[in-house]
Amino acid sequence: MRPVVTLSAEHQARLDLLKLKISTGCKADFARDRIVVVDVETTGLSLANDHLIAIGAVAINSGHITFADSFEVVLRQDVASAKANILVHGIGGSAQRAGLPPEDALLAFLDYLDGAPLFAYHVVFDATMLRKAFLKFLGVEFRHTWVDLAYVLPDLYSEHTSNYRALDDWLKHFAIGNDARHNALADALATAQLGLIALRAARLRRGADLKFLQDMEKTQRWLSATR
Repeated sequence: MRPVVTLSAEHQARLDLLKLKISTGCKADFARDRIVVVDVETTGLSLANDHLIAIGAVAINSGHITFADSFEVVLRQDVASAKANILVHGIGGSAQRAGLPPEDALLAFLDYLDGAPLFAYHVVFDATMLRKAFLKFLGVEFRHTWVDLAYVLPDLYSEHTSNYRALDDWLKHFAIGNDARHNALADALATAQLGLIALRAARLRRGADLKFLQDMEKTQRWLSATR
């Protein structure tokens, strides 16, 4: 059941405008439209028990990564995550407690997103953590348009399907560096570089819009389930 969330008048007014940009049917064109690549950091890896700490995102505009068009936010935590978790993402207890109020952080992300479709690697995790946060703090469903590069890349580069499973496998193969692994913005930037590679490969197959990649992803998901 959707939780009952009481927002301030200001937050509710912003939400009423921004939630109209949660896109569930985007048909972005590779050559001219904006795509946002996102990564999240959380208190752990449990979809049921852990929650969102930080969001990092960077945009691909007209087939090019736009460094100036990026986004990073830490959601304020009442209690900082465990030390072992902090060692993974590097967001210390003080930084977590000094983060932006979750309502403001999520509204800022919606504003930045501006209806653009999302790329990620292993979408289920990122999407679930974002959906939980949107339900808890804003009381709305975040069922946005996503493309999962974890399924698209094995179709575009089928010769590597059996060997490359993790994000780091693909980053190493394409010599994409990331000196701040598990930092949300750094991981989003590295994933965006993979996204550009995927877009170029898709265009060689005469793919021109997001639906081409979504259909590819559906096929790969079906094949994975039948293996």
